[in-house]
Amino acid sequence: MNYRTLGRTGLRVSLLSQGTGGPSQFGQRRGADQAEQDRLIRRCLDLGIDLFDTHESYGDSEAILGRALRGVPRGEYALVTKWAYPRDGDPSGDPKDLARSVERSLRRLNTDHIEVMMFHGLLAEHHDMVVERYMPVLERLREQGKVGYRGFSTRYIVDPHQSGALTGLTRAPDLWDVIMLKFGILNQWAAREILPLALRHGVGVLNMAAVRIRLPKPDLLAETIAEWKSRGLLTRDSIPDANPLGWLVRGDVESVIGAAYKFAADHPAISSVITGTSSIEHMESNVRAMERPYLRQADRVRLERIFSHIAEYA
Repeated sequence: MNYRTLGRTGLRVSLLSQGTGGPSQFGQRRGADQAEQDRLIRRCLDLGIDLFDTHESYGDSEAILGRALRGVPRGEYALVTKWAYPRDGDPSGDPKDLARSVERSLRRLNTDHIEVMMFHGLLAEHHDMVVERYMPVLERLREQGKVGYRGFSTRYIVDPHQSGALTGLTRAPDLWDVIMLKFGILNQWAAREILPLALRHGVGVLNMAAVRIRLPKPDLLAETIAEWKSRGLLTRDSIPDANPLGWLVRGDVESVIGAAYKFAADHPAISSVITGTSSIEHMESNVRAMERPYLRQADRVRLERIFSHIAEYA
């Protein structure tokens, strides 16, 4: 396993981290039991994964993860969890809700501290309200040793440009230790301004959902490429219609998914790429992809030339 430093936090974290959300929500949506989830987490640890991402609202993920990590020395892994501030940006929200959420997360995770606490899905128009209303509470939790570092995730589904990250890194870069965003083959927009700003200010970047939605589904990927060509986002001869990313699969690139994980890690601002799989087999293949976390330079440059101007939910 390769390791990188999570920005100015100084935390050394595995380049591949394990998430408990995504479509399967840690296997909960397909009926996985605790024993299966325990095996997944123990295999992650065996392979060197030491960063685990979760959320108060990913079903019972926090409690499941806390049970799976029981007995593992606390210094051998780091935890990231999140709180969903009022989704409509209601400025009259109760700041104590954040403190209550952290206390619940601590109980569920069976720990006395959380390395990174995040505001989930921060939109640009809510940034200043969140800082003014809720940051004082987070600072008190840090003083109490319950939280280590401050962060937020982006809401890429409704804001493909992820302007919340740009706003945070522009207006208050010293307040944010870590951000979580989406950066991948089909979602390269963050490389324009957000990732360079994170590097400049020493803000750690966790890359979420880099391989989610269209890339794992060949038919959907082909449909997406066809649609983008029809809209003029791609030229007709820029990429094949059938198996549009198959040309990436050769040498140590086992699959399009493997290529996507390599691309997602191949930026100096990225500290860790989060995989949300609940399959040990898939997780192991993702780990293999990270053994050499980069594509051939010509392939990476071609991907950048084809897709870097597109900001779409993909």
